[in-house]
Amino acid sequence: MSITLQSRGVSCVAELLDKEAPRTCEAVWNALPLSGDAQHAKYARNEVYTMVPRFTGEIGLENPTVTPIPGDVVYFSFSGGMLDQRFKEDQGIHELPGVIDLAIFYGRNNLLLNGDVGWVPGNVYATVVEGLDQMAEACHDVWRSGSVGERLLYQRHSG
Repeated sequence: MSITLQSRGVSCVAELLDKEAPRTCEAVWNALPLSGDAQHAKYARNEVYTMVPRFTGEIGLENPTVTPIPGDVVYFSFSGGMLDQRFKEDQGIHELPGVIDLAIFYGRNNLLLNGDVGWVPGNVYATVVEGLDQMAEACHDVWRSGSVGERLLYQRHSG
């Protein structure tokens, strides 16, 4: 699959981890393309993500991590009560019963620990196999310059 920061014009290619996370891979693959406003993490460190409406039933944990490494592509499922109300309103997801968070980790020393709720494990369902260096630069620019107007797009790769 390809992952793109649209306004920055940067993409990378990620290989699905079908053996390690089969339910997550199948659900995401069948829902592609998926996109939304790009956000940079506040707590997890080197993460850019987007929130999308739920497109599948509850998958549960598979290939979980709380310490993602550069190139990990991670799936989170959040209930409506998990997210800050102002954030949900800003993202236009405040009326949804829950959302899917699709994230790419581009640097080291990430820790999925939220001060409000504790550990937040996610399913590692893909790994970046091409273009991580350029994507990491663009993701860092989302942190430095801001995410306003940026969209994160996940789609089937035709290569």
